[in-house]
Amino acid sequence: MSTMNKQTGDPVQSPDSPLVYNEDYILMVKGLKKYFPIKGGLTNRVVGHVKAVDGVTFNLKRGTTMGLVGESGCGKTTTGRVILRLSGEKTAGQVLFNGREVYDLSKSEMRDLRPKMQIIFQDPFSSLSPRLPVGEIIGEAVREHGLVSRAEFDDYVDQVMDDCGLQPFHKSRYPHEFSGGQRQRICIARALALNPEFIVCDEPVSALDVSIQAQIINLLNELQEKRKLSYLFISHDLSVVEHISDSVGVMYLGNLVEYGDKKDIFKNPLHPYTKALFSAIPVPDPRAGMKRIVLEGSIPSPANPPKGCKFHTRCAHCMEQCKVEEPQQREIEPGHFVVCHLYDR
Repeated sequence: MSTMNKQTGDPVQSPDSPLVYNEDYILMVKGLKKYFPIKGGLTNRVVGHVKAVDGVTFNLKRGTTMGLVGESGCGKTTTGRVILRLSGEKTAGQVLFNGREVYDLSKSEMRDLRPKMQIIFQDPFSSLSPRLPVGEIIGEAVREHGLVSRAEFDDYVDQVMDDCGLQPFHKSRYPHEFSGGQRQRICIARALALNPEFIVCDEPVSALDVSIQAQIINLLNELQEKRKLSYLFISHDLSVVEHISDSVGVMYLGNLVEYGDKKDIFKNPLHPYTKALFSAIPVPDPRAGMKRIVLEGSIPSPANPPKGCKFHTRCAHCMEQCKVEEPQQREIEPGHFVVCHLYDR
């Protein structure tokens, strides 16, 4: 059976026990898996699976931001989409949003829940319809869900745009008439218009210039403080994650290898992969020598991951146990979890 940490409320994980809901957390995820079938042969039968998400467990406290980092292809975006139920059915695991299992909801119940769970996509151009003016892009879902009356609709859209740094005359313009930063503000306004409680930010600043990145990050911080939003912030940029996040999860090949408070993760990284990842952060001092940890070998395929610990093929601390036994998530210090045999007790 799982038990709860008295200081943090996080579960001390047990693979088979159900989640115990804690009202301090808007989102609770345990053992989440999403496998995509690989088909081949003359009969187009399933010959394998791509294990995009393979046992992810974390909790997100209300009104806070969790940063999700890792190499390209590690499953960050898929994790966010599976949580929002945008990638079909999950393979296994639990996703509790405000105490309700997302995948147990009917179509009508899920439709009612959609406004509370939104996403900001990575590409601010391809995610906007080129055939709709900005006012319709932002207000389309508002009208569909009947959030405001027809008389209040225009004023409501104007207010949302103003909160995101857009002007009322922008409503009649089309996405191609805006810069990258302005298009991302439109994407944020579209998500914000439904008055959500939780937003998945899927690398929302990776396609923008550095100066524009700072503006968007500050905007997200302001909106979070004003509207009490909760974010799952997916990014490659560790400096951005350190700035915006309250907690951090590190993913590798579909697994969450380390998870905890931002200060604990950046001050005392425990997993060898986390240490290697953080050693690549540039130091803004030409006199400071970087102690870069270079990982040898290539990332294994998620369609055929190695046995035992998935990281053992690139780990300098690999033991025989790592090659045959899959490590379990352990709480090393209050709220700081790691998946590594180096910390077996």
